[in-house]
Amino acid sequence: MIPMPTNEDERIEALYSHDLLDTPQEGSFNALTRLAARVFSVPIALVSLVDRDRQWFKSAYGLDAEETPRSVSFCTYTIMQPDPLVVLNALEDDRFKDSPLVTGAPHIRFYAGAPLLDKDGFRLGTFCIIDTKVRTEFLGFERNYLIDFTATAAEFIQIRDRAQT
Repeated sequence: MIPMPTNEDERIEALYSHDLLDTPQEGSFNALTRLAARVFSVPIALVSLVDRDRQWFKSAYGLDAEETPRSVSFCTYTIMQPDPLVVLNALEDDRFKDSPLVTGAPHIRFYAGAPLLDKDGFRLGTFCIIDTKVRTEFLGFERNYLIDFTATAAEFIQIRDRAQT
């Protein structure tokens, strides 16, 4: 069973209020994930929005998918906490070792994601980076970079919201 935030109904309502799901790709989000992949030297970087039954990618650098089921999502766990979630070796993590995203394509070994908050503090999804190689560490400065990338993605959402009103 996948974990659910205690405020799941309100979180989903907030997610829908931003009119982000199933929208076309946008250059600002794509530039951000592309830059993150370069900075962290990873093949995959995502802006992921966690809906009721899926995680949908507003931007997916290095991954040829628009969404995955929430039931196999690392991001589902990330939105359960205020701080970044770091999984150095998914093969050794009981939450993920049997996930089809680990046992099959894209063969996730390393994951780091931070909750993507809206202006009201709802965790809409995540900004995350993924590698097909195990890591032995994720340093403090890297965590800070991830938090900054996530804050930038959240600011893009706010700018987008203001432009639509």
